[in-house]
Amino acid sequence: MLPVVALVGRPNVGKSTLFNALTRSRDALVADLPGVTRDRHYGVCRLGASPFVVVDTGGLSGRDVDIDVLTARQVRLAIAEATVLVLVTDAREGLLPQDRSVLDELRRSGKPLLIAVNKTDGLDEQDALAEFAALGVAATLPLAAAHSRGVDGLLEALAAQLPPAAEAEAEASVDEGVRVAILGRPNVGKSTLVNRLLGEDRLVVSAVAGTTRDPIRVPLERDGHRYVLIDTAGVRRRGRVEEALEKFSVIKTLQSLEAAEVAVLLIDASEGITDQDLALIGHVLDAGRALVIAANKWDGLDAYQRQQCRSGLERRLDFVAWSKTVFVSALHGSGLRELMRAVDRAHVASTRELTASALTRALEQAYAGHQPPLVRGHAPKLRYAHPGGRNPPTIVIHGSRTAHIADSYRRYLENFFRKRFKLEGTPVRIEFHDGENPYAGRRNVLSERQQQKRRRLLQHVRGKH
Repeated sequence: MLPVVALVGRPNVGKSTLFNALTRSRDALVADLPGVTRDRHYGVCRLGASPFVVVDTGGLSGRDVDIDVLTARQVRLAIAEATVLVLVTDAREGLLPQDRSVLDELRRSGKPLLIAVNKTDGLDEQDALAEFAALGVAATLPLAAAHSRGVDGLLEALAAQLPPAAEAEAEASVDEGVRVAILGRPNVGKSTLVNRLLGEDRLVVSAVAGTTRDPIRVPLERDGHRYVLIDTAGVRRRGRVEEALEKFSVIKTLQSLEAAEVAVLLIDASEGITDQDLALIGHVLDAGRALVIAANKWDGLDAYQRQQCRSGLERRLDFVAWSKTVFVSALHGSGLRELMRAVDRAHVASTRELTASALTRALEQAYAGHQPPLVRGHAPKLRYAHPGGRNPPTIVIHGSRTAHIADSYRRYLENFFRKRFKLEGTPVRIEFHDGENPYAGRRNVLSERQQQKRRRLLQHVRGKH
């Protein structure tokens, strides 16, 4: 499971800005006002040697006001679930009594602690750090989160405190088989689906939403294939996540997704696709995992409702049209064989070995069939391609003027590669690299040689005369 890093501090010190810098996103709302963040916000940082979960928290104001008390409660839950704590401070305002109060609370947790002195841009870093050295924390680091300066130093300091990546890999290697995360909103039938696949009542099933709190890993052997099913807690809209235990389940679900190879999103066919389902798909895409959509409770719909469900899924899931949609009944077991076949196909596609020669030939055909739009009167040149990773399949394309290639052409290449190599059920990532011109600077070299030859000729002629 991924370790957890919690960003804590008083209001308006730049925690959300740092969260966005670490996750390379704009998920956290940033404004020059205190108290913008009140709930916990989760993301995954993949910038360092090994990924970890980042938790953005609201500011600890110390005031006994209703909303501040609720915010403080959420911060303390984040402290409890964290592996490492980062106290974010403001170099421009300097060391305040509130910073000392927050630090005292963090120290009582007994967890590894770092101090990030933010907003040092335009200031003397040594002077800024000297003031916060009075707090007595060895790992006190300068930072300018708005410009991503100092983030590398923070990542190095965190790497020294987080569990080694080898431990996580060793834990993952204990599980045998394809790791499949069952995702979905509360009470859509995730535990019922796992029980039906296992043929036994392995997990607790209740009509009360939110029965599952922790991810449960269960080995399964079916039709000669091995799997590890990860039944996760249901993730609700953040505004409806109130209970402390359910807060913990959100982060565990994201961790389970990172540990999985294939994600099965279970939706309620009677309700269709919801905004929360789309948010979960967004997490799957961020993690780069293969995806299968399973519409549950299909047996309870009449012909008209089924048609409405199909058309709604086609319309709202157009951005993941490459994923397979299967209609199942977890209660009665219908459609499960097709579901597991879709999981197998998605896993095979996401881990397929692609060769540079095959990718380059496919790239040449794609380029010949449709060239990218002109950039300042010149067409970008795509020379060759090679694999850049698996799960998800990553294709690295080298050429010239690739920085200006339109998103529409990127999608064209993605669809071309997907059809050519039968990459069903998995996202495909395309990376463009501008290659160096082997003739760059040659004109100057030739000119210099010509000048030397000319000088020697002139000296020879003058010597004769």
